Amino acid sequence: MKIRIATHDDSDILLPLVRAYHEFEGIKSTNADRAEAVAPLLPEGTAVGRVWLIEMMGEAIGYIALCFGYSIEFGGRDAFVDEFYIVEEARGRGIGSAVLEAVKLEAVSFGVRALHLEVARENHGAKRLYSSAGFASRERFHLITCRLEGDVTG
Repeated sequence: MKIRIATHDDSDILLPLVRAYHEFEGIKSTNADRAEAVAPLLPEGTAVGRVWLIEMMGEAIGYIALCFGYSIEFGGRDAFVDEFYIVEEARGRGIGSAVLEAVKLEAVSFGVRALHLEVARENHGAKRLYSSAGFASRERFHLITCRLEGDVTG
């Protein structure tokens, strides 16, 4: 198994994986929406985040996207594991654990102090994976979202 930072040249490989993940999670998006959302993460050295392709025997079997932020609570840069997908045929082989460990090391090298993620409540396999990788539920807090569209400046 190998992971490598995805670039614009990898769009034709990455975007079908993003589509598969969105279908798996029931996320409604179009090909154009996905391409537009992923593009800012692809230039090497971008301040927005990174996407890594996960490969096995030269074939892409998944991806993981890390998006940067900042946290006063955690004392510096933080990041969200925004999306993490491995094709079904490759799951259950320890690949997810290896990818998370590699990305955690990369995140430290980027100055990230805390990693966050969200997982579907009923996805018990993913919850076990994340727990074994050191992620813990923050029961006192609940992630809530306000989707902003259009001009929000009033």
